[in-house]
Amino acid sequence: MSTDAPSTKRDVAIAVEELLTSDILRPARYLGNELGAVHKPWQDSTIRWVLTYPEVYEVGASNLGHIILYSILNAQPRQLCDRAYLPASDFAAKLRSTTTPLFAVESRRPLTDFDILGFSLSYELGATNILEMLDLARIPLTWQARSGTAYPLIFAGGQTATSNPEPYADFFDFIALGDGEELLPEIGLVLEEGKTAGLSREEILLDLAQVPGVYVPQFYDMATDGSVHPNHRDVPPRILRRVADPIPAYSIGLVPYVETVHDRLTIEIRRGCTRGCRFCQPGMLTRPARDVEPDKVIDAIEHGMQATGYNEFSLLSLSCSDYLALPAVGVEIKNRLKDDNISLSLPSQRVDRFDENIAHIIGGTRPIGVTFAPEAGTQRMRDIINKGLTNEELLRGIKTAHEQGWDKVKLYFMIGLPGETDEDVLGIADTLRWLRRECSKQGRRRLDFNVTISNFTPKPHTPFQWHSVSTAEFKRKQTLLKEAFRSVRGVKINFTDVRISAMEDFVGRGDRRLAPVIRRAWELGAGMDAWWESLDRAYGAWTQAIEESGVGWKYRQVESGEWNVFEQAEGAATLDAPLPWDHLDTGIDKQWLKDDLQKALEAATVPDCSFEGCSHCGVCSTDFGHNVIVPPLPIPQFEGHFKPNPDRVQRLRVQLGKKGDMALLSHLDLMRVFDRAVRRASIPIAFTQGFHPSPRIVVANALPLGVTSSGEIVDFELTRSLDLEDFRQKLVAQLPANLPIYEVEEVSLKTPAATQLLEKAEYELTIDVADQPLSANWQPWIDAVLSQSEIWLEQKTKSGKVHPINGRDRLFALSLREILPHSSKATLRYIGSCRNDGTMLRPEQVISMLEQVAHCELRLLSIHRSQLLLATPS
Repeated sequence: MSTDAPSTKRDVAIAVEELLTSDILRPARYLGNELGAVHKPWQDSTIRWVLTYPEVYEVGASNLGHIILYSILNAQPRQLCDRAYLPASDFAAKLRSTTTPLFAVESRRPLTDFDILGFSLSYELGATNILEMLDLARIPLTWQARSGTAYPLIFAGGQTATSNPEPYADFFDFIALGDGEELLPEIGLVLEEGKTAGLSREEILLDLAQVPGVYVPQFYDMATDGSVHPNHRDVPPRILRRVADPIPAYSIGLVPYVETVHDRLTIEIRRGCTRGCRFCQPGMLTRPARDVEPDKVIDAIEHGMQATGYNEFSLLSLSCSDYLALPAVGVEIKNRLKDDNISLSLPSQRVDRFDENIAHIIGGTRPIGVTFAPEAGTQRMRDIINKGLTNEELLRGIKTAHEQGWDKVKLYFMIGLPGETDEDVLGIADTLRWLRRECSKQGRRRLDFNVTISNFTPKPHTPFQWHSVSTAEFKRKQTLLKEAFRSVRGVKINFTDVRISAMEDFVGRGDRRLAPVIRRAWELGAGMDAWWESLDRAYGAWTQAIEESGVGWKYRQVESGEWNVFEQAEGAATLDAPLPWDHLDTGIDKQWLKDDLQKALEAATVPDCSFEGCSHCGVCSTDFGHNVIVPPLPIPQFEGHFKPNPDRVQRLRVQLGKKGDMALLSHLDLMRVFDRAVRRASIPIAFTQGFHPSPRIVVANALPLGVTSSGEIVDFELTRSLDLEDFRQKLVAQLPANLPIYEVEEVSLKTPAATQLLEKAEYELTIDVADQPLSANWQPWIDAVLSQSEIWLEQKTKSGKVHPINGRDRLFALSLREILPHSSKATLRYIGSCRNDGTMLRPEQVISMLEQVAHCELRLLSIHRSQLLLATPS
């Protein structure tokens, strides 16, 4: 583990600050300055964590599990938790070219300074991103290479890590199985005791192996049949999955400044699912079901929306509709927040539970889509997979959505399920025809569908874990469906690439022999982002890695379909073969999975044990707990959706600055900051009218990325008058320190807005001569520019056309402010046109004008906008 050497931080921090510039894509990703970010004193902490999400910031920072564990660890005494994310390709290249190691975003220390580094592994192919981050951090990739060193302990958690960690076992010192809310603090205490006692890396890992939920791969060996057994007498033969109850209060954490994938407050209402869908790994790995008390949900949302300033919240569960108190909780929250322009979104819902009450609570002034997952197109297939959905229930739910105003519904289906015939595949198209026909009888506008067809991949710890899929069959069935959908109108259909599905299956059910494949695929350029940016390149990397590692024969079995449980007579013998994940105790009895597979062969369904009789899966016990179900509650009278208040009673004009790291925030992100600050401050902002009402917050002119300012102007229009100092104090309390407010004045609502009055802007530019030995003649150059009546420049329009402009016409003042001693650098001041009709003199154009008279290349080092100059209203 790490030492406390302070010198590393200074050297790296300086390098990081120099790298975070406006020439990289969305630099605000890497600042670590979000609302809710925790900056604990380094020296006050004994154990320092980094929680890393091996994806770009926009994905990782909005992941609920990441936020919850970050909050919990920082609540522990003597423990510090920082964060890191996968850098985008441009910033990763910059880190490598400058030999700067990957850093944690808040402390900006290299990851090697920390004691423990945890990755979320929630996707079979995500391990290549983890290797990329370890390499960027200059940390050896395998536990063998880190053994006996002071590198941080490297561990993984998440669904894939819990399901089958064996393909990734070489890369991690340990694996955290199951829920981390209680497990990670226990790990922290073991590390603290071990560090205080001066234990070696191996001694600490042996102590960790005694903690239920911790799997240390180096203390286990793989047999020739792929099964895993202890090689040390002091570790358990089977490792328990940990279970914890959801705690909504810890979900109120980070509020990123940049827009994220899930840009909203998310509150978990139910953990676990007992529906028993035979394809669904999360439904098996999260049992038992645990409902959150409705009062805790309501309190968390009400407090969270005020604390964060979000305008949308989401209720999260594997099956939100199975939270029986959902209608009551949703209506209560909508009623309490009805004056705040708040929308509610829900993940994919059970179509059989969708009714008018749930329809009332979804959405608001912003349209929210509705998504259902019938999964299969025939009743027979839905029984085989134990979906628990009839045609009548499907039609009733779709009709309800249509009657409640949705004219487009998103549906998810799968192909390649065990026992599937061509009739079942074509049944998907038949189902869509039938649904559109039945809904059109209502005399309403037509109902359209967005349909996603994914390829079923068998997952460990499910009844279908013994099944094999065939890439060739996937392609054939996709072709079959594409032809069938030619005659179906109003349906947009999307297919998952079969190559991704094959790779997920190959890696997800593999053993330790796949570690060299994963490593080689990373070396050849495979990464999660590459699947979307260059799928062919990523697929080529994986297939080449497979062939080079000598397991191509096994992958070809995946491509052709190794065997089918519905066709093979010797199935029983195959079911008894050891599996690479048999040493993981998830609570689900393996014999129960076999029995449930047999029921699937017979198309027999199993009831949901949350609401009907026990299915005897084996999970209910002292180790895993029991189902906790909240009964339905009385539903309050729905008071209606938010109606925006358009009354404009007062306009306040604010002059503020944009300094320091906030200069790396884009204009759109800045508008989001203002919106959320106003919400948190409970300022009575007026809204526009129309289909998408938005707050009346108007910035006079967008400031380019990377430019600092001390003269920005923003108009706020309110529904009732506020005292100017009261308004200023409320807003200052909710804005970052690097967005200082200098002045607030009241202006008449009858006068034009600042955007219309804007005429000029004053800038300060720091400039250097590109050829350093050249002496700079700044004043003569300035005089030469001012003496001319025409200096022609080329300006590109938004459409890409180039046309000439006379830059001199747009320059009103140019002067020398300062020459920096012992250098060719100088600070210049200029006033130029700055109108929102496009008549502007940009700093780069001033440099071009100076270059024309100086006959040398100049470098623009920094830009500061001093003030915006408004015309006097007539």
